[in-house]
Amino acid sequence: MGNGRSLLHLTDWYCLSQSARQNVRPPPRTRLTHDAVRKRAHQGSLMHAGPYSNDAATSGAPTAYINRIATAVPAHDVHEPFVKFGANLLDDARTSDLFRRVAARSGITHRYSVLSLDSSHPDYTPQLDGRALYQRGSFPATAHRMRLYEATAPALARRALDRLALSAAERDAVTHLIVTSCTGLYAPGLDFAIIDHLGLRTSVERTMIGFMGCYAAMNALKLARHIVRSEPAASVLILNLELCTLHFQETQRLEEVLSFLVFSDGCAASLISAQPHGLAIDSFAAVVIPDTRDLITWSIRDLGFDMLLSGRVPTEIARSLRGSISEITGPSGTEGIAHWAIHPGGRSVLDAVEDGLALRPGRLKESRHILKCFGNMSSATVMFVLDEILRHAHPAETGCAMSFGPGLTAETMRFHIA
Repeated sequence: MGNGRSLLHLTDWYCLSQSARQNVRPPPRTRLTHDAVRKRAHQGSLMHAGPYSNDAATSGAPTAYINRIATAVPAHDVHEPFVKFGANLLDDARTSDLFRRVAARSGITHRYSVLSLDSSHPDYTPQLDGRALYQRGSFPATAHRMRLYEATAPALARRALDRLALSAAERDAVTHLIVTSCTGLYAPGLDFAIIDHLGLRTSVERTMIGFMGCYAAMNALKLARHIVRSEPAASVLILNLELCTLHFQETQRLEEVLSFLVFSDGCAASLISAQPHGLAIDSFAAVVIPDTRDLITWSIRDLGFDMLLSGRVPTEIARSLRGSISEITGPSGTEGIAHWAIHPGGRSVLDAVEDGLALRPGRLKESRHILKCFGNMSSATVMFVLDEILRHAHPAETGCAMSFGPGLTAETMRFHIA
């Protein structure tokens, strides 16, 4: 939560300084009192880690728009082979059988990886053979996993960027580049690979958002909105890239193996500017569920990045959302929201959101579709959902996006179709 507040404060300061130079009145800020925070914590509701940003229409600042989104996944569908792999990883027969039953009810049909499990696949590369990488008793060290990230991430980024199809004029207009990833790091990194691939100006301002987990894309959009509101001529390119399948762990703990069941690799690219087309960003709220810090953890260890995803997460989400609907939706309530872009952290997470917000069946169809077809690609996933919504939504329809991650934190965004 501390890092999230620091990001908010830094970007707010940036907006204020830019606004002062451009004679633009910055949006007014309101803060919760300490008594209010303690009261919400006592009630078990969502606590604000940052206030709602005011709508552009009331602040005088320009509206930021997600003009378009493009997505990409690697070539290798590994879901079914992983179900077999995960079951064989567990020595206890009853535990292994339970894993298979949960996998059958996961709501996932396909997940993609930079690793290959099929030597007959036309894109097969021996150096990226998943079975050779994850041999029992000799799972790879972190250094090896990071070498694989550095070798494979740029190609996936290029695939998403090519699908975004920026014109020569749009490339020349890009002023800022934001990259999110919590599954790998190296320097010079993806930001330079993107600049080289697109031929962007070397003066482009680069920002890397790392290790924030599944809600990092929301923080990237928040930062992009601050930039556009303070510099109306700015054009911000965002890339969200995650290679989650590089971080499987050898374990006999069912909870850990089940957490690997939902994760996959994917990338999203998006363009944000003040040009009035696409998806208009209206407001954000960063919220934290009290007493849940240990439910999602993500740590760098000797044998890769080690994730803990507690089975209590869905229960806590549903319980907290029940008392926090107005904080998330505003005065319109859930019926005033036409589209819900919920990060599909798993079927149980989507069920918990549906239950907690008392949504009618079918309201999360885009999120469930992305979960079924791609699994959980960490920070890239919510952008896949927003892309799905943007393809079919109608002008003026409203929406709410939500991602969950360590803290236990929810990052929410209100939007409407331009």
